[in-house]
Amino acid sequence: MPSLTDPWTLAAVEIPNRVTLAPLAGIGNWFVRLQARRHGAGLVVSEMVSSYGVHYGNERTCTELLRIHPEEHPMAIQLFGSDPAVMASAAERVAEAGADIIDLNMGCPVPKVCKTGAGAALLRDHDLAVELAKAARRGSGLPVTVKLRTGLKPGDEDGFALAHRLVEDAGVAGLAIHPRHASQQHKGTPDYALAARLVDELPVPITISGGLHDAATIRDVFDQTGAAAVMLARGSLGNPWLFAQALGLREDEPATGEIVDELQWVMDQAEDHMGSERAGRYLRKFYPWYVARLGGGKAFQDTLQRAEGIDEARSALARFAVPMPA
Repeated sequence: MPSLTDPWTLAAVEIPNRVTLAPLAGIGNWFVRLQARRHGAGLVVSEMVSSYGVHYGNERTCTELLRIHPEEHPMAIQLFGSDPAVMASAAERVAEAGADIIDLNMGCPVPKVCKTGAGAALLRDHDLAVELAKAARRGSGLPVTVKLRTGLKPGDEDGFALAHRLVEDAGVAGLAIHPRHASQQHKGTPDYALAARLVDELPVPITISGGLHDAATIRDVFDQTGAAAVMLARGSLGNPWLFAQALGLREDEPATGEIVDELQWVMDQAEDHMGSERAGRYLRKFYPWYVARLGGGKAFQDTLQRAEGIDEARSALARFAVPMPA
């Protein structure tokens, strides 16, 4: 059986190990992906990007969401949408931006995405899903993968059936399966047995996502499903060390100094990415993950959340790292 540290190939893309970063909606920009690579991830996937935003040249979409750091390869940009012509156009732009792989979202359960016919809505429209995958291949010339759920509701296996069609009719290079139905969101126990069935039945690499919050679980799920790779999502938020732990590169938890240094690195990259004012607001979603690991408590959390700007937050973090003498 393969090990998580073994290299593998997805179409023509060489990937150094089998631990990957999932697409994290609203979070997975270039510096979050680069962070995962720094800590050992073999492949990283962008946050969900609107194919319409790319096709119509939305400034933020094209300048921020398609920004790729030269050190984060191999990497995939994840697109969502419901119009094959628009998808082909967007995929072409993504290829020009330097992505190695196009990933398509066919599992997002958020209503504002599903009501447009995209995301998890495609679990019920297999013909359109196949056409979108074909369009992405045609437009980009890159390997195309798809991330999907097992179905929309309990007992629904539409995603399982769609996976077969995407491989057989659309020629996708690989699939990532989150074995929870869309109505579960991120709750409940993933159906890893169903994912293992997909691994057994399909000839392309299958990556498993969902419920992978610690190294022991990651290794167990990888072994029991026979998957080609695992995909870390919410478990890696504020915990990039999980990649190294899953790969056996470290066993211990990060010390306080490591966590402080990592948060400072994130703050620096956020400022570079969007400027001081926007970064100060954007980082409020990041602070709780790191404060929880630091054991900073509610008072420290409140201080960071109420900081007027990123410099004030940096000062608060510095005071926490080197507390004043009693």
